[in-house]
This record gives sequence, C-alpha cells and structure tokens, in this order.
Amino acid sequence: MNLPYFIAGRLIKGRREGTSFSRPINVIAIVAIATGLAVMIIAVSVLTGFKQQIRDKIVGFGSNIQILNFDSNYSLETVPISSNQEFIPKIKNLPGIKHVQVFATKAGIIKTENAIQGVVLKGVGSDFDWEFFKSNMTEGTVFTVTDTGRTNQVIISKKISEMLGLKTGDSFAMYFVQDPPRSRKFTISGIYETSLEEFDKMYVFCDISHIRRLNGWKDDQVSGFEIFISDFDRLDDMYQAVRDAVGYRLVENETQFKVTSIRMKYPQIFDWLNFQDMNVLIIITLMLLVAGFNMISGLLILILEKTNMIGILKALGTENKTIRKIFLYQAVYLIGKGLLWGNAIGLGLALLQMKTGIISLDPTSYYIKTVPVNLNPTHILLLNAGTIAAIILMLIVPSQLVSRITPVKAIRYD
Repeated sequence: MNLPYFIAGRLIKGRREGTSFSRPINVIAIVAIATGLAVMIIAVSVLTGFKQQIRDKIVGFGSNIQILNFDSNYSLETVPISSNQEFIPKIKNLPGIKHVQVFATKAGIIKTENAIQGVVLKGVGSDFDWEFFKSNMTEGTVFTVTDTGRTNQVIISKKISEMLGLKTGDSFAMYFVQDPPRSRKFTISGIYETSLEEFDKMYVFCDISHIRRLNGWKDDQVSGFEIFISDFDRLDDMYQAVRDAVGYRLVENETQFKVTSIRMKYPQIFDWLNFQDMNVLIIITLMLLVAGFNMISGLLILILEKTNMIGILKALGTENKTIRKIFLYQAVYLIGKGLLWGNAIGLGLALLQMKTGIISLDPTSYYIKTVPVNLNPTHILLLNAGTIAAIILMLIVPSQLVSRITPVKAIRYD
C-alpha cells in the first residue's frame, strides 16, 4: 500500500466533508490557480490569434517571399523581368512552397466627380490565388483573368469606395503620370475589406495586361514573383532556400534578381507584433507567482493543521520524506482541481469569443474588428504542464517544514 497516498486521500475526503478549518484557504488556492490558468490561456490564445490574423493579412497583400529585379527599389515603378525563368520550376518543387504567382504594380490616381485619391494598381495574372480576398469580400465578386483576353474589371477596398463614393458596378477613370500621361477606365466587380487601413486605402487589383500596356512591356514581362509558403515559422529557412534556387548572377547585361521576405519588407509591423510577446510573458509570470504563493500559504496551513498527526507519525518511525509526500499529494490534488476549473473557464471564454465575436475592437487601431482567438492544443498543454511544474517546485521549500517538527512538541501541539 502507498501509505502517503492513502493518508492524503483520507485527509482530502475529510476536508471535502467540511471537517477542516483549512478548507477556506484551500478554496482560495484553487481559485487562484484556476483564475491564473484561465487568464494565461486567454492571454496566449488572444496574442497568437492577433499575430496570426495580422500576419495573414499582410501576407495576403504581399506574399511571404518576393523575387524582383535587383534594380527595383521600394518605389511602385518597378523594373520588369521575364516571367519565364529557369529557377521557377525549382522553387515550385521545394518542400514547403505553397504557391508561386506573378504580379506587377503601378502608381495611379483615381478621379471621380467629387474626389481624387492616389492608389497602387496591382496587376494579377491567371495564376493569382484569390483565396485571401474571397474571404474578405463585402460586396460583389473577384474578377477572372485569362491568358487570351483582357478584363476591365477591378476590385477595390471598402475604404476607397467610401472615400470616393463608389460601389459595385460603378466605373471610374484612373490616371497615370508618365510620358505621355495615360488613363484607363475600370469597372468595379467587387469590394473587399481587411481592416488593415494602411493597405486597404492603397491597393486596387486589376488584370496584369493593363500594366503591361501602360508600361510598354512585353507579354511575358512582370514586376516580379510572389511566393507563398505553408509554414510561416519557417520563413527564414524558406527565404534562404529560394535565394539558393535563384542563385547569383554576375554576368554583365544579364538580369540580376533580388529576393526579399515579408518580414524584411515590413520590419516595423513585425517588430511591433513581436513586442507583444513581452506583455504575455509578464502576465504568465504574474499569474504563476500569484497561484504559487497562494498554494504555498495553503500548504503551510495544511502542515500546521496536522501538526499532531505529523508528531504521531514521526513517533511511529515514519520518515520525513514520507510525511512530505502526504502533503505534496494533497497539494497536487488542489492543483489538479484548480487546473480543471482553469481550463474549463479559459477554454470556455475563448470558444465563446471565437464563435460569437462578442468582444469587438476598433479596426482603425487594432486592424481587426473582433478580439481574435487561436486555440493551439500545444500551447494549452504547455501552459498546464508549466503551471504544474512551477507550483510544485515552489512547494518543495515549504514542505521542508515537516522535517523541523519534533514528535514531542508536535504531539502536545493544540
């Protein structure tokens, strides 16, 4: 028979029946653990959800990795490259590559009867992946690009439509400052909204053939390639793999290529997202400390309450190690009960927000409309395991109090 486990079980049963004055202290310890774990689950799920949504939106506009002409700077007037490159099949066959597509950009001005707005016209081909924008359409639909014809349809953001008073089905003129100046007339097939105001008020999507004609490019010339990967956490590795596939060319009069990642293109946004990790780390640390100190006080009360029992057990020859196990088993029971309630509350609130979006946000400040939630089973397991480990480690020191209790004084203790 496991003597410490048996005695701990009897003590727990008696406490549940209300025969112990330490019961309120134990309840406080359980509440502290449950509250702490629930807060940690919500904090981690909200942070990871927030980072994932913002990251996915930025990638939706600019892909994970881009290949451009080396002579192209960060302006919107790019130097063209041929879409027929020998390294593209190599890149498509790399493990972890999800999709490769061509694109072209050109700055322009939309003019209506009452307003004017500078935008970036982004041309897409028949290989463009519309999944991101289809999920963010508020009106109308995306247009279809074919290799045999040219469409005048475009999609614009809700932000631009409100600024210029445009709606689905309307036509507008767009002007391009070049020599000679040119204009194009487009028809709105759909309106999207991502809540990334900086991007929404900038991009208008069209058939890439329009940009080729405006720039006088050949039919196979583009601004560059956009590459999407399956796992964002492997961005640095995939960036290096794409660079290796593109290679380095030092031949005069031959096109030089530049490979850039989305993190390199928008470092300020990703630095801001990474800074949020510190906030969650502080929350987790504070919650563990609160739960740990409550458990320490609870364990000390348990030991003081059973001083007589400790003295009797010692008088019967029970080792300090065995007696410490009795109280640690009780502590583990309290921790387990706290974790059970903490998971129920934390996961329940997270699922409620995920399903209903009951807590909303100001998209102009947070780039999203509702508090995002990302419930990752790995994160939940790590939080539970970390909580158990941290609290038990904190309980080792106060459990040593058992060794300081002498049988003679303990038996007389009242």
